[in-house]
Formats: sequence, structure tokens, C-alpha cells
Amino acid sequence: MSSDIGQPTVSQAAPALRPVEMKSPAAFRTISEVATDLSVPQHVLRFWESKFQQIKPLKRGGGRRYYRPEDVQLISGIKDLLYNQGFTIRGVQKLLKEQGRTVPSARSMVAEPQIPTSLSPLNVPAAVTPSASRSLSPEKRREVEGVLSELKALRELLKQTGI
Repeated sequence: MSSDIGQPTVSQAAPALRPVEMKSPAAFRTISEVATDLSVPQHVLRFWESKFQQIKPLKRGGGRRYYRPEDVQLISGIKDLLYNQGFTIRGVQKLLKEQGRTVPSARSMVAEPQIPTSLSPLNVPAAVTPSASRSLSPEKRREVEGVLSELKALRELLKQTGI
């Protein structure tokens, strides 16, 4: 008989935790840990350090980099802007220059639509009254009606998407 009776087999053993999963959320991370967590090659992280002055890891002896949790969050935001939202490096640089170290989400960068009260359905401006529309040529009237129907369709689309 085997002496390992009662020992868990490989398939029964608990999954091994990666070193980064055992670290405190406030712990510093090495470049390899950050690269693994964000699925970005290490050389890309080094390149981004040269392009984004806001990324400033601590460097120890031998040039070993240690990233703070804020650095990792910033890098994650930069990755999202570049890879998922289609920003260029220059675009992200401009955004970071305006925003500081905080990388805004795409949603927060889009201004909320401001609809003037003068254009609300209950308050139709005088320029669109029937008497004003009579002065339009039939061709211009069709053009304006086409634009109006397009705008109504877009408004309906915006309502459906919740924007």
C-alpha cells in the first residue's frame, strides 16, 4: 500500500493563490504583478511611463519598480481609454493634463444634454407658429419637416437608451 493514503490528490488540493492575491489592497505591486493583473506586457507599462508623466512608480535598487494602488488604478484607466474607448495617446495625455491623476470614465466626459426650456413641447417658440411656417416655400417647409422628424426619431432613440 501507498504511504500517501489520506493525502489530497492534485485535483482535490485548494487552488494556489497568486502572490498578488495574497497581498493587501494597499500593498505596492511589482511591474510583473501589474502587467499580469492588467493583461498588459511589461514593456508597454514602461512605455506608458515615458508618455504619461502621472505614472510615477517608486524605483528601488537596480531600477526595480513598485507601483502604488493609485498608480495601478491610473494605469487601468489609461488602458481602458486606449484599448476600449479608442483614445489616442495624445488624447489621453490631454485628458490627464486637464483632469490631473484622475482618469474619468467615458460617461463622465460626455456633457449632459441641456434642453432649453424655450424648446420644450409645451412652450413652442413663436418662430414655429403656423403663421411663421406659412412664409416658407413648399421646398423649405419639406426640408424643415424632414429635419423635425429626424429630431423626433433621435429624441425617441435617446429615450429608449436612457440617455
